[in-house]
Amino acid sequence: MNTASPSQTLDAILAADDVVSSLWAAIDNGVIDELVPELPVLRMEQDPIHRHKDVLAHTVAVVSQSPNDPIVRLAALFHDIAKPRTRSFEHGGVTFRHHEVVGGRMTRKRLTAMGYEESVVEDVADLVRMSGRFKGYADGWSDAAVRRYARNAGPLLGRLNLLVRADCTTRNKAKAAALQASIDELEQRIAELAEQDRRSAERPQIDGAAVMTHLGISPGPEVGEIMRWLLELKRTEGELSDNEVLARLDAYWASR
Repeated sequence: MNTASPSQTLDAILAADDVVSSLWAAIDNGVIDELVPELPVLRMEQDPIHRHKDVLAHTVAVVSQSPNDPIVRLAALFHDIAKPRTRSFEHGGVTFRHHEVVGGRMTRKRLTAMGYEESVVEDVADLVRMSGRFKGYADGWSDAAVRRYARNAGPLLGRLNLLVRADCTTRNKAKAAALQASIDELEQRIAELAEQDRRSAERPQIDGAAVMTHLGISPGPEVGEIMRWLLELKRTEGELSDNEVLARLDAYWASR
């Protein structure tokens, strides 16, 4: 007798070494209908972006391309779950406007009903909600937009980028390579901007007022030079004792 909970059953399906076969078997034998009844509805839903496959086939492909991380695989499974509900023909062709936001709410409801822990539910629902945020990056993002993407993703940033990478199922090798290169570039920009922000937020170990009091000098360009020197001292040698910093400062000032 199978005593596994719905969440344990779905996790086992998604953790299989051959996840494609595992998922299709669960779809074909009706197990998925019991676990995630919204999923089989995707079978005939045609997506104009992925013309060579219906949304269900695309979803299985995305899951198969995602790392064997339960959070990412669940997000991959649910990332297009709201397309049938958001399908519209009002804007020229088929559109699925705001399907990620609607999908996030659907994901939260379904995973909660399946008995997943609240932290898992929130992480997966947030990934689904943010899964479309990368769209438009190739058209050019300002540094502010890159910072906003990283800030909104927060601790899920790495998993969000893994989901975005997995969501590329085009057969066009050039397009696939271009998308992966764009994500590489975005990750590099995020790292560079984070380093810039970290360095901008750095402060010397003692402030300007303490420097002027210790050396008996007045405000002026020399204080700025000393503060820059103190900041570089902290960057190269880390935190020192206050007495050591003052001793170094005395030596630096005497050498000038």
